[in-house]
Amino acid sequence: MNLQHVFVCGNPALDFAATLRARRSARFEMFVSPERLNAWYVESGLVDTITPGTEEDIREATTVREAIYRLVTDRRLGEGFDREALAVVNGAARKPPATPQLTLTGRHTEATPGQALATVARQAVELLSGPDVPLMKECGNPECTRVYIDRSRGMRRQWCGMESCGNKIKAAAYRARKKSAPAAAGH
Repeated sequence: MNLQHVFVCGNPALDFAATLRARRSARFEMFVSPERLNAWYVESGLVDTITPGTEEDIREATTVREAIYRLVTDRRLGEGFDREALAVVNGAARKPPATPQLTLTGRHTEATPGQALATVARQAVELLSGPDVPLMKECGNPECTRVYIDRSRGMRRQWCGMESCGNKIKAAAYRARKKSAPAAAGH
């Protein structure tokens, strides 16, 4: 599995929750080092520069991530919020977030890993209390556990992304059909 961070979910909090991939099977962890965690914060566009992180930043980030995933799942399944997960996300959201500054060359957001995490937690609060809740769907690839915002016409989108999952599933289905099709006529 590649180590590239993917942003296909339509919301930073959902992309953050998706950094533990294939939750039902392989459980592939993207935040293997403070550098990988910081790379996510920068690549997500939430911050422009970030101070070096520590192992403790990874522990905090994964705790908040798992709480976000739990709340997203609760909301998606129409269940009440898990109280512990709620406390974790709200606690993180209360901390100072990353603050954009105006510079001579435009906007610049510098942050610590803690401020970046608070920013993600606030995104989760906005998402889970906002109008996009009914649009949250889990990817149709049984191996994938990403949740995304389906803004397609008639909410017909099936996969988190064509690149990441759609093409794989379509190719597998095509191969399965070819295999089960009777041998071509004309013997």
